[in-house]
Amino acid sequence: MIRIVLVDDHPVVRSGLRAMLAGQPDFELVEEAATGEAGVEAAGRLRPDVVLMDLQLGPGIHGSEATRRIVELDGPRVLVLTTFDTDADIVAAIEAGATGYLLKDAPPEELHAAIRSAAAGASALAPSVASRLLGRVRAPAATLSPRELEVLGHVAAGMSNRQISRLMFLSETTVKTHLVHIYAKLGVDSRTAAVAAATRRGLIRPS
Repeated sequence: MIRIVLVDDHPVVRSGLRAMLAGQPDFELVEEAATGEAGVEAAGRLRPDVVLMDLQLGPGIHGSEATRRIVELDGPRVLVLTTFDTDADIVAAIEAGATGYLLKDAPPEELHAAIRSAAAGASALAPSVASRLLGRVRAPAATLSPRELEVLGHVAAGMSNRQISRLMFLSETTVKTHLVHIYAKLGVDSRTAAVAAATRRGLIRPS
């Protein structure tokens, strides 16, 4: 029996996923959580085989941070199930230790197979996610690093270099250096153009 904890802040989504899991004889949904903190607590208390994790969870910690904390428990596997397939989201989740990354529009049989793969310790990636990761491996020079993606995300949110430096515990010079590299990789010469290019390429979410 594969024991599952579901973490998603939308009751309707949880209801739909609950129904998708109910018909599988080897699945047991042991708890649902609406926040990252509650998901981490449930994973620590119940020690499930798989945690289905959304990334955007409203107030509280982000799904990638919840994933990192659950992975540190050294037991539950985390399968990200989200609507976002931007490089920033994918990289954050994979770096946090997620075993798999699936989109919410995946057919039920794909979700069921991904859960069984995750429980067995194998990776499970949506085709679009796998192709993005493969592209990053094949063309690393033109790929934004995780830190560069983080900086660009803050730029997209309207933050100044000083605000970014304080938030990320970097010097303003380091932030400017990251921006220079970002501009070069994207072939742009301004913050606005960088955000537009990255959004168009699916590297960050539209602001």
